[in-house]
Amino acid sequence: MTKLPLTGVRVADFCWVGAGSYMTKLLADSGAEVIKIESSARLDAVRLTPPFKDGIRGVDRSGYFADRNTSKRSVTINMKTSDGQALARRLISQSDVVANNFTPRVMKKFGLSYEEVREFNPGIVYVAMSMQGTVGPDRDYLGFGQTIAALVGFHHLTGVPNRPPVGTGTNYPDHVPNPTHAAFATIAALRHRRRTGRGQYIDMAQTEPTVGLLGASILDYTVNGRDSEAIGNGHRRFAPQGVYQCAGDDEWIAISVTDDRQWPAFTQVLDLPEAQWPRQCETEAGRHHNRERLDAVIATAVAGRDASALATELLERGVPAGRVASAADVMSDPQLVARGHWVRLDHPEMGKTAYNGTPFALSRTPARLSRAPMLGEHTREVCREYLDLDDREIDRLTADGVLV
Repeated sequence: MTKLPLTGVRVADFCWVGAGSYMTKLLADSGAEVIKIESSARLDAVRLTPPFKDGIRGVDRSGYFADRNTSKRSVTINMKTSDGQALARRLISQSDVVANNFTPRVMKKFGLSYEEVREFNPGIVYVAMSMQGTVGPDRDYLGFGQTIAALVGFHHLTGVPNRPPVGTGTNYPDHVPNPTHAAFATIAALRHRRRTGRGQYIDMAQTEPTVGLLGASILDYTVNGRDSEAIGNGHRRFAPQGVYQCAGDDEWIAISVTDDRQWPAFTQVLDLPEAQWPRQCETEAGRHHNRERLDAVIATAVAGRDASALATELLERGVPAGRVASAADVMSDPQLVARGHWVRLDHPEMGKTAYNGTPFALSRTPARLSRAPMLGEHTREVCREYLDLDDREIDRLTADGVLV
């Protein structure tokens, strides 16, 4: 079997919830041995986050947790105990990477700040993914993806004009910028260590990769002095652009006419007679000026049309369009299926379920996913392999509330 890119790398994973767990999942799917340190005394909140398999709650039944923690091992160590902290230090001393997404004070409280870890493992790659970094006046604030999106202005840009912000519907910071930036920074640090023998400290404030998504709005302000505002499904130049309801129950199509050449094809496909739109709609500026009138005409024109068939027809004529897909549609999307995106893994409690594959595909060393771990599933074997504990000592530590 081909070795994966990160085979031989061991990660002590203190991450929980979304972004941190997704970051270490990317490493695990790429071959790293990721040991997730968690505890039944303070559960990873995602273990208690729906959807649950068959709607039945349980720490090993969350689809969200399973998808974000593939290919890992789970040990339960109560980090509030001095014995638990000592075990964690022994595990880190044998690791290449230690990762956490706590506020800065948490790892220091455990005696596991970067400065302390470096004393007994100078080659460590230490990844800290707190919300706002380890310096600055707001360093100790706790937050999650939705908090971060609001904090950096994302929610200021999402919503319908003259109405309250609505957010993005999902926590982009958790799923896109933060885990991927952190994963690639970690890989770069591992490469640096391989070449120089020196470890690194990666202090990634999760607000900052998220700010990077706002490039155009930031530039609009710094260059033009203009504060971007929410414009719903509209565009500052393109029109028509929006989401329009089609025939059927909750069926919608997204359409954007992005240049003057697309306009004649668009009117032909929708069978819009010239009498229904002003002459100036032949230009981008004219269409945008008349966008509200156009939206009303289009809403009527597409109301009885099949969304998928209409999208196909528009695409064939060079007009950007797409049916608004449901989760079921995405699962059966021919392109995703053809690329092997969905991976089905068998789980002791959830049975065979679908998981996202990695967001990249390596041709020679493609990722290999295994199912997410049950809570504490590997505690005993990790204690034997890396901590030199025998069953009697493991039983004692369990009874004392350390390995729980």
